[in-house]
Amino acid sequence: MNTEPKPIYGDGNPETHPLTWRLSKQEFVRSADDYEALEGYAGFKKALGMKPTEVLEVIKAATVKGRGGAGFPAGIKWSLMAPNDGGPRYLICNADEMEPGTFKDRLLMEKLPHQLLEGMLIAGYTLEATQGYIFIRGEYIEAAQYLNEALEQIRAKGYLGDNILGTGWNFELHVHTGAGRYICGEETALINSLEGRRANPRTKPPFPQVAGAWGRPTIVNNVETYNNLPAIMLRGPEWYIALSADKSKDPGTKIYGASGKVKFPGLWELPFGTTAREVIEEYAGGMRDGLKLKAWLPGGASTDFLAAEHIDLPMDAESIMKAGSRLGTCLLMVVDETQCMVSATRNLEEFFARESCGWCTPCRDGLPWAVKALKALENGEGKKEDIDHLQELTRKLWIGKTFCAHAPGAMEPLMGALKHFRGEFEAKVVNAAAQTDNVEQA
Repeated sequence: MNTEPKPIYGDGNPETHPLTWRLSKQEFVRSADDYEALEGYAGFKKALGMKPTEVLEVIKAATVKGRGGAGFPAGIKWSLMAPNDGGPRYLICNADEMEPGTFKDRLLMEKLPHQLLEGMLIAGYTLEATQGYIFIRGEYIEAAQYLNEALEQIRAKGYLGDNILGTGWNFELHVHTGAGRYICGEETALINSLEGRRANPRTKPPFPQVAGAWGRPTIVNNVETYNNLPAIMLRGPEWYIALSADKSKDPGTKIYGASGKVKFPGLWELPFGTTAREVIEEYAGGMRDGLKLKAWLPGGASTDFLAAEHIDLPMDAESIMKAGSRLGTCLLMVVDETQCMVSATRNLEEFFARESCGWCTPCRDGLPWAVKALKALENGEGKKEDIDHLQELTRKLWIGKTFCAHAPGAMEPLMGALKHFRGEFEAKVVNAAAQTDNVEQA
């Protein structure tokens, strides 16, 4: 285990840490001139020398997987966008980072705002977009400020506006601050909010690629996804795939993180396939003195709890899925042996119940019932039937039973907790029964 914090950028080599290497040169890179001195906008300018269809083939060949949690390949998503008919076409960045335990996008926006803008320019050119929006969490005040300053800098350089760098392509980019709802992480709810509507998810199909913002073709990707594009354009898909070739089928690097009672909570850029043990012990310094790992969430609050025995799993989509969870955002949340799994699960379910948009009945009514049952168990007032009801809710609020993925995501930590730590739930019932017997005898 390491005895001091390790930097996110590792050895600071652009060949091995494409997302963060610039931070080894400067604590932050917020000036367009500083960014350009460090290979900034070179990938964008290379893309402008190619046809949009050629750039799309590069992104598809690299198999850039979405970094917002779903992991859908960006190139395939882009290829499904409706053909250009001369009307408006929209590009959106989902920067509404409200997943509990996830804080990677904030760092990228605050320290490397131009890298996000360059990625969006590459995407916008490829998709022949006319307008772009960065939909950012309202609480990210500094990130929004730095992004707006960066936008003014690149407008002055001619990277935004009409006839960008003489290509005939017209594109504008804006920062839009959200009102603070977790449901805006769902792309169609985000689009509704962007349009000034209530943030409810939409029926799909039609998918946003065909009819999204204001009924026009729209692509939505995550902050970290766009951050991958500049280096891919410069170094090529073969290089990108080779970054993790000896560890995982998932190409490239990922910003991993750890929070909870580890010695050094933080973020690190590592190849896909890095094991959870490496993240927790080598980078986060292991558990705090006197504590032992009991459980962990692999990628934010809406993933299934895994047990300490799973710590040697490679952190990639296939390995985590086979273990019964989801890779999610790759930011691990650790639980130590002094913490109660019933309480930890109740805390998460309270968040999800509060953040339900209320659009569909299973989510609106089912999540509060889960919280009620968990509170009863936690307070020593629960019954065995409460555990059965919780198990039943994981089926009734699962994929296909609700309008969007909010409730199924909420059920994931509950499913993992019941699967691996059911004994703790049952012990709450036994203790409650024993206390009742003691009261009656007295």
